[in-house]
Amino acid sequence: MKVILLADVKGKGKKGQLVDVSDGYARNFLLPKNLAQEATKAAMNDFAGKEDSARYHKEQEIAVAKETAQKLEGKTVTMRAKAGENGKLFGSITGQAVAEAIKMQLHVVVDKRKVLVGDGIKSIGTTGVEIKVYPEISAKINVQVEEE
Repeated sequence: MKVILLADVKGKGKKGQLVDVSDGYARNFLLPKNLAQEATKAAMNDFAGKEDSARYHKEQEIAVAKETAQKLEGKTVTMRAKAGENGKLFGSITGQAVAEAIKMQLHVVVDKRKVLVGDGIKSIGTTGVEIKVYPEISAKINVQVEEE
């Protein structure tokens, strides 16, 4: 019997998949527990519509991510921090500080967890920072740190 899974079922598939299971398993386990619905013509049409909708939304997200990455690529953000003698900062500049600077200077909102600065920027000068805008879509910006 073909069923559409309404939830993840271990060993059978993920939510939204069309799977072929035995009649007894479907009637006695999946259908009573609302883990699946029978793959009737109406259910298949609804399933196809939801699949198309999900694909469309994912394409829209990717387009927005590419546009954001293009806005950020190669830009320079200037930050000021207190530093000691030989150019070492007191503390470090974190991803959160870089994200706030991007928001203020470039007017682009970036999640602080997507800014990859490693252990932080700890010296005066220009440092390249990668921003993960979307899986497999990233932008590289320069963070210029000046002494206060």
